[in-house]
Amino acid sequence: MNRIDLFHTKAICHSDPAFDLSSRDNNNFANHTGVLVFAGLLIACSLAVGCSSEKPKQISTNQIPMNQPIPPMPAAPVPATADTQAAATPARKKIVRRVPATVKYADKDSGVSFRYPRKYVLKTGDAADEMVSSNLAVMDFTQPGGVVTAAVEIPQGAYPKTDLVSAMFDVSVNKSLTDEQCADFSMPQPEPSTEVDSQQSISSAQPATDSAQPSTAGKPAPASTSAPKLIVGDLEFTSVNTTASADSRKEESKYYHVFENGACYEFSLKVATTGVEPDEGGKPADREEIFKKLEGILATVKIGPVETENQTAAVPVAAPTSPAQ
Repeated sequence: MNRIDLFHTKAICHSDPAFDLSSRDNNNFANHTGVLVFAGLLIACSLAVGCSSEKPKQISTNQIPMNQPIPPMPAAPVPATADTQAAATPARKKIVRRVPATVKYADKDSGVSFRYPRKYVLKTGDAADEMVSSNLAVMDFTQPGGVVTAAVEIPQGAYPKTDLVSAMFDVSVNKSLTDEQCADFSMPQPEPSTEVDSQQSISSAQPATDSAQPSTAGKPAPASTSAPKLIVGDLEFTSVNTTASADSRKEESKYYHVFENGACYEFSLKVATTGVEPDEGGKPADREEIFKKLEGILATVKIGPVETENQTAAVPVAAPTSPAQ
């Protein structure tokens, strides 16, 4: 681009009037050229400013001075593991509740209660009557009217590979007997040679468990027509032993009578065996040991009072008052 010296041209025009008159057109051309040049400069400046405004702005960041100490970064938390949680949480003590070895039976109608091993089978009502009726000897009352209330049977699996058929403890009540009649039995008395068993006495109550202690045998008494008396637990019984057999089956029974609540209570212990030689590796059932376990149940027997139908609460009756005169 040729540079135009506007100031030099203007000086020439003022110095030479002839030139001013003769070259007016040239002056106009120079003025127009200056305007165009100035306009071009404005356009160039506007374009330059527009382009610079479109550039992205730089974000200034505050720089940390070199002499300023940098604070330490906090340590990242360590995730808790199963071991650390177990160590932090105290271990709870496991409470072991032991199941009692015996179960209590109580009958509010008869007032009878006793305890028997949990593994034994208890039956009441019609089921108990059916169990007792399956034995060779049922009840030993002198008069009819006895009712079976409960029966406990030892499972046959308790004596595997033996000739044991059944072993049970049952309770019967007869309300039609007097105190004197309750002391007698319908079956004949045992022979003098076997009366030693009928004199056995349990002086103190024994727990009804499989580990019941054996009853102590007393001295044999002379033969007598009356049933001997013995104390078992808290009760005083009259007792008799009987034996019944059919074919190869043999059943030994021990009966105990006591008169309470205006009724005769009978507790019987029965052990029945087949008498047949067991298979190879078997042996005859130990009757004495089985009777000891049944006697352990008898030692826990208690008889509480029973409220009869005639026992009603006395209700005071107010005296009639005469109407006011």
